[in-house]
Amino acid sequence: MSSSTRVHTTDHAAEPDRSPFPLGATPTSSGTRFAVHAPQCDRLQVCLIDEDGHEDRVDLPDRTFGIWHGTVPDVGPGRRYGYRAYGPWRPRDGLRTNPHKILLDPWGRQVMGTDLRTSSADAARLLAYDDDPFGSMSTVDSLGYTPLSVVTAGTPFDATRHRKPRTPWENTVIYELHVGSFTATHPGVPTALRGTYLGLAHPAVISHLVHLGVTAVELLPVHAFVTEPPVRSRGMRNHWGYSTASFFAPHPGYAATPGNEIAEFRTMVAALHDAGIEVILDVVFNHTCEWSVAGPSLSWRGLDAPGYYLLDDDGHDIDLTGCGNTVDSTSPIAVRMVCDSLRYWTTQMGVDGFRFDLASALGRPGGGAFDARAALFTAITTDPVLTECKLIAEPWDATAEGYQLGRFGVQWSEWNDRYRDATRRFWARNSGVREIASRLTGSEDLYRRHERQPWMSVNYVTAHDGFTVADAVSFSHKHNDANGEEGRDGSDHNESVNHGVEGPTDDPAIIAARARHVRALLATLLLSTGTPMLLAGDEFGHSQGGNNNAYCVPAGTPVSEAWPLDWEHADHQHIEFVRSLLELRRKVPVLRQRRFFEGRARTVGYPDLVWFGSEGIELQDSDWHDDGRHTLQAWLDGSELGTVTPAGIPLPDSSGLFVLHAGDATAVTLAGPEWYHGDIRCVFDSSARGGRPVDSAVYRVGSSFSLTGPTVLVFRTAN
Repeated sequence: MSSSTRVHTTDHAAEPDRSPFPLGATPTSSGTRFAVHAPQCDRLQVCLIDEDGHEDRVDLPDRTFGIWHGTVPDVGPGRRYGYRAYGPWRPRDGLRTNPHKILLDPWGRQVMGTDLRTSSADAARLLAYDDDPFGSMSTVDSLGYTPLSVVTAGTPFDATRHRKPRTPWENTVIYELHVGSFTATHPGVPTALRGTYLGLAHPAVISHLVHLGVTAVELLPVHAFVTEPPVRSRGMRNHWGYSTASFFAPHPGYAATPGNEIAEFRTMVAALHDAGIEVILDVVFNHTCEWSVAGPSLSWRGLDAPGYYLLDDDGHDIDLTGCGNTVDSTSPIAVRMVCDSLRYWTTQMGVDGFRFDLASALGRPGGGAFDARAALFTAITTDPVLTECKLIAEPWDATAEGYQLGRFGVQWSEWNDRYRDATRRFWARNSGVREIASRLTGSEDLYRRHERQPWMSVNYVTAHDGFTVADAVSFSHKHNDANGEEGRDGSDHNESVNHGVEGPTDDPAIIAARARHVRALLATLLLSTGTPMLLAGDEFGHSQGGNNNAYCVPAGTPVSEAWPLDWEHADHQHIEFVRSLLELRRKVPVLRQRRFFEGRARTVGYPDLVWFGSEGIELQDSDWHDDGRHTLQAWLDGSELGTVTPAGIPLPDSSGLFVLHAGDATAVTLAGPEWYHGDIRCVFDSSARGGRPVDSAVYRVGSSFSLTGPTVLVFRTAN
């Protein structure tokens, strides 16, 4: 149907108002107030779409600070709308104003129609140009083929009834999950709720998280998203969600009842909070779903491309993200959009923190060198609301210059990929003990000890983009054919092993070796100083069949088949193993240090950390450079801890010995510092399936202790 047959003659006329703020659609007592940033436009229409798809176009009468605004009477919550922008078409200057394209409100709180059609003809309707991105303007109308915004009522999150847990960083254990995949086949969740926000709020799910002992869930993107053009052209759809269509709207595909996603998201947050679990969102502010200048015109590019995107002198995108475009985080409107979004999700949706995808791209003014004091970072860390949130950076982008691990500001925690790689290398016997020692104790070599703290290192051995832990010990290389990119996607550097057979096997010796390897990896992760992050499904052996980049599925794939977690074959004994590790972490304050170890004498007269080799002898400089060493012992002293109770009272703790052995069966001499001559007792043994020590007898420091292979041991002083 052509746009001319869709357009109604309307009696609506927008009334002028005095202020351009707030941006977006705000219901009032008489109608709805609309405000949209479009400084290059000569005319801006809000387009009201009825249930039959007919359109009423209403001119916004006022322009202040480059923002068009006005109140449309008798329009309330639930009305679908978009914008049409009139103005210059000068692609070489970055100006791509095209009134034939209906545009999403960048501040819209709800979005409908994110499942874009995959045919090339339908996709072409979303393009603002004819044949060449720098050629003539398209006159094909996009209404009926593009997502629309929805006017929503401003009902705040009930913070009085559901108080945020506010878990201290040093007590935090993060659990990364995908809202759709997590409950897609969960047997305890009703079929109608699987793969939804309400599925994640179900008591069967909450019970699992509480039983496990995690304190926060980190959700893969839940901002409304659409599939990017290259993926859509292959007949696939984006599964992870790193292709944002709205930074304010929850993704409608995760709603059990269509159109109810805002209320259902809040219900999910409240249920998790009631269980003491925080909610952290993975947010993708570094790029949008519009891809490059050759991509669709859905929102930002049609309103103010030079204001929202990094462009070069010829109007091309500067791509630091590998996703076609980069948001210009020094632009005032982009800074306002990001901060308004973060505050909205915090104050109106109840969220506790944010993990910033490809965060380095947000700190490179003009696409140049990284600056930890860049405009957006400064705005976030000086905002009185956002400073109360957990802030996590993924400290890299898609370029070599973007790798900035350890260089973010003092209020940021960071994903530590060097922890992942060092831990995998050590347990694969591809390294000595030098780097793993630093990673175990908070990565002080990466973070400035006098400004930052150990919990700022978010430690992980697996994450959504990579192998699961079961696959990391079962596949020596990726198997990504299902993604339709002929194996080009996903990392080729995985620090993985297969124990003699690539993929599944029924060989009991290989199965046992893999399980032992997994237990060593997870024990290292969950007992290290820093903030541990566990990938959902790793606690029960979930596999993706060797796919290390499960970001897409064929279009039309049902939720139950879109990379679902395999609850049916969950290893419940392994769940108990992980639970016991997190219980040990909670009970032993020395594992949750708020400050870096000194490694030298303190006021008590002796160090808080001493390193030993398999012989029970303190390591010397040359030992650290011996890559043939695969055994490391660490004596941690429990006095003068920096760990405190919520009331600020210092927590006392006893001392202990930690043993990591990545080699074959052998005997080690249990180490102890020269000032300790007492006994120790094993309280954890990763070689046992449940972690319960086979030998819990009392041992004198200096005694020989037999190991049957790769093992993590925890000893505590017997008194």
